[in-house]
Amino acid sequence: MKIGIDCRTILDPERGEAAGVGHYTYNLIENLLRIDTKNKYVLFFDRRVGDAGHFKKRNSEIKFFPFIEYKTFLPIAYSHFLVAAYVTREKLDVFHSPACTVPLAYSKNSVVTIHDMAIYQNKSWFPGQIFSTRIVVPQSVKKAKRVISVSNYTKQDLVKFMQIPEERVTVVYNGVDIKIDERQSAESRKDYLKNKFGIEKKYVLFVGTIQPRKNVMGVIQAFDRLRGTSAYDDFQLVISGKKGWDNDDVFRAIRQFGLTKKVIFTGYIISSDKALLMRNASLFVFPSFYEGFGLSILEAQKVGTPVITSNITSMPEVADDGAILVDPYDTDALSKAMRKALTDQELRNSLIKKGYENVKKFSWEKCARETLGVYEEIVGK
Repeated sequence: MKIGIDCRTILDPERGEAAGVGHYTYNLIENLLRIDTKNKYVLFFDRRVGDAGHFKKRNSEIKFFPFIEYKTFLPIAYSHFLVAAYVTREKLDVFHSPACTVPLAYSKNSVVTIHDMAIYQNKSWFPGQIFSTRIVVPQSVKKAKRVISVSNYTKQDLVKFMQIPEERVTVVYNGVDIKIDERQSAESRKDYLKNKFGIEKKYVLFVGTIQPRKNVMGVIQAFDRLRGTSAYDDFQLVISGKKGWDNDDVFRAIRQFGLTKKVIFTGYIISSDKALLMRNASLFVFPSFYEGFGLSILEAQKVGTPVITSNITSMPEVADDGAILVDPYDTDALSKAMRKALTDQELRNSLIKKGYENVKKFSWEKCARETLGVYEEIVGK
């Protein structure tokens, strides 16, 4: 087979540094190229991408979309017509878009990965995306030979909102690959975190974009309600992630609650720093209102950090019994769960053990093998 994959979401192929879809695409391709030596892969990049040559293997070919200047001045024409024409001329057996959308003008065999349907659940979380939600995503799902969903929950949402038959949707879980440099001593890790981020105590960690859907305000309020307990006095709250939209209330609440010295914002962090923060955290808290998968839950479990996450959408499916599940809309319940997870050593040990077991079910190699199976099913090989 000749398989094409849209790689434009990868920001830095050498280091795999990209949130969400870019991370998925990077790891999927890495593993496909490693496990599949009989098929040919054509990998499509924008010229703005860095070292795309990282993916140049015996079974792959790198292509750069031409006319990149049109992306700025005529984004729709570029993304849906010029890209489609360029991909079509490659005469692929199947073209995979890992980023939810297939060019509107592309009419050959295609696969699209859908990571979540959050925008259809709550449009207020994603302002200004009418063209994508009303036209591009529905058309991509409609014409794709197969739709890959990253969780059973997202599959249910797909069937509900896109009204497509269940048999056209294949669930393929993401993998998890967070890496820790075990050569570092515990003391050197603590010194690094103190010098770089100002972390001076044990800490509770949240990782995610600071935006309404992630419920960062709920984390701050729950932490503030720990006042008067050792779970407050002995810990800091570390929030890692870039600023999204509509987040002024988060920073205003920090000042109003008098938490300026207790809460640390790291901003966007590179993958090695995220791994270190995860590994050294006393607790990972992720009470998001909606996730199509929730990869950070698995990352925390893999490095042996107890997890609290939401009891809704895909998060119970991903966390299984390796996390405390709470209603993200119930701040008191979240605060109580945080206190218990920080002070009950028996509970902590149980969560760590169950987390280690749960994360064994997820790997990027498994993701790649199951994705390859989707390609083969479409082409009939």
